[in-house]
Amino acid sequence: MQRYQNYVLGQWTLRKMTFQERGRMLKALALHLMEKKDKYYQVSAWTGATRVDSWIDIEGGIGNLFSNASLRRQFPDLPYYVDGVAAPLSKNGTFIGHHIMVPREGVAIHINAFNFPVWGMLEKIAVNLMAGVPAIVKPSEYTCFLTEVVVRDIIDSKILPEGSLQLVCGLGRGIIDHVSTEDVVTFTGSAVTGKLLKAHPRIAAESVAFNLEADSLNATILGEKAVLGTEEFDLFIKETVKEITIKAGQKCTAVRRIIVPEDRIDEVEKAKAARLATTKIGDPSVDGVRMGALASKLQVERVRANVELLARTQSIVYGDMNECEVVGADAKAGAFFSPILFRNNDPFNLTDVHEIEAFGPVATVMPYKNLDEAILLAKMGKGSLVSSIVTPSDDEAMEYVVNAASMHGRILVLNKDCAKESTGHGSPMPLLTHGGPGRAGGGEEMGGKRGVLHYLQRTAIQGHPTTITKITQQFQVGAEMPEANPHVFRKHFEELVVGETVFTHKHTVTDADIVNFANVSGDNFYAHMDATSLEGTIFERRVAHGYFVLSKAAGLFVDPKKGPVLLNYGLDEARFTKPVYPGATLGVRFTVKEKVDQEKRAEDDIAKGIVKFLVDVYDETGETVALATILTMVRKLDQSK
Repeated sequence: MQRYQNYVLGQWTLRKMTFQERGRMLKALALHLMEKKDKYYQVSAWTGATRVDSWIDIEGGIGNLFSNASLRRQFPDLPYYVDGVAAPLSKNGTFIGHHIMVPREGVAIHINAFNFPVWGMLEKIAVNLMAGVPAIVKPSEYTCFLTEVVVRDIIDSKILPEGSLQLVCGLGRGIIDHVSTEDVVTFTGSAVTGKLLKAHPRIAAESVAFNLEADSLNATILGEKAVLGTEEFDLFIKETVKEITIKAGQKCTAVRRIIVPEDRIDEVEKAKAARLATTKIGDPSVDGVRMGALASKLQVERVRANVELLARTQSIVYGDMNECEVVGADAKAGAFFSPILFRNNDPFNLTDVHEIEAFGPVATVMPYKNLDEAILLAKMGKGSLVSSIVTPSDDEAMEYVVNAASMHGRILVLNKDCAKESTGHGSPMPLLTHGGPGRAGGGEEMGGKRGVLHYLQRTAIQGHPTTITKITQQFQVGAEMPEANPHVFRKHFEELVVGETVFTHKHTVTDADIVNFANVSGDNFYAHMDATSLEGTIFERRVAHGYFVLSKAAGLFVDPKKGPVLLNYGLDEARFTKPVYPGATLGVRFTVKEKVDQEKRAEDDIAKGIVKFLVDVYDETGETVALATILTMVRKLDQSK
């Protein structure tokens, strides 16, 4: 009962927090875990991970928290999200529609694989916490001891509201037997297990959102233009060997199929074997060790069994599934496994390589005759999390990406220009979608804002623009526009109300205005300056510059005296909707459109927020001639926040 009460408390507290508050919470948590990372590295070595393996898992996971914390700038200072723009639903504009997205009133249940006990947890809880939904994390029983160390530090920090995060270690049987409609289940692991869970009767009966991210037969392609001697050829060798050895090949994104031009397969095989031969395997704490052990003896047996299956239809050209030379450890006592490189000379007919995955340091080299064949081979994996192509040719890259993308969740294009900063084939990034079609599960994880929206319920709302303005806290056209008194530039951030409007004085446009603006701006476009060149255009006579109209609007709506407005730093969604000719009389409706809070970056920083103002410029007929949104920084009345 106490656990249930804590969960409800965590759900209630998270749900009431704004996106800005949740983002700051994630940032604080990331900073806290970074201070304790050395402890995690020590424990991570027990999983067989090298320092590099652990860095990807630990600091990669914490980096995910930082990245998702930064997403707060893309969300309103509200507990819910306003999606898209309003839809007009009536002739006279008194009835409109919109969409909001609110946190699901359930729990996110994350069932994670053994290979990334830290990253696997943090990359998932980052998005559900940002959305305002608590989580239950079920890590693999083989590496959950590392996850437990991190979770204990998270709980002890009290940065998250009580009940926001729970950990379930062990087999976790029955964990989804009681899920309900508002819960979200995510699974990372084998496609077989994932499909069994996705077919669980409770998932179907309650229409529970289920995200499956499964291991897949990822492919990398050596482009036809990446000939021997080019930097791209060398990059290809380096990258694919790294993919075989990092985490001992125990990555859902690892390269399993290496697809190369048939005239270069011998060179590729030779170069890879030579590089693998220099890879030192053993105790991760020993200097020079580049590959550690597999996660468990059971995993060794599973990998060996699949290597034996693959060996029926293709040849091992490097490695020995029964022998492994190691340093600083006992090869028989530990869970060590030699890198295995296969060669398949007939991948269109010997197709086990497109069906069977050995989840360890195992990959297969295969030939292609032309890029169309390479694309077809990549697709024969029946859907993957990631594919990559290494080529110096942008034309070749474009052809591959456009034609292969339907079967891959992510595609890396690698060449010498991006290699230095590239994160590599196997590294999904928090602001990009992680997932893939078909065998890869058909789900999407992370993806920046997309990942957060996965935990929100989208609901259409309908009503009068004034009502919709109140709900969305964004001004909707047609809503009431109470006149601001005093002028909005005389008000602090807290005092401004969405919808209040300044109705400005008016200005009649003259020929002199147009000439003077052309002289100042240097814009002598014929439609403004040459009345004899207008035949065949949409203009009746010389027309005022659009930017003059906006500049004049600023002169009308600005209150020039020093006040709470600190600066205008941007202009969005500028549109010129009707030509303005000399003799037109312009006025401006200047409306508070939206407010976004900002946190202080330092104690001596000015407390401020962002205010978006709608600039609606109209003429003597009452028709709008220009629309824009200006972004301003406005000082807060309370400087302590």
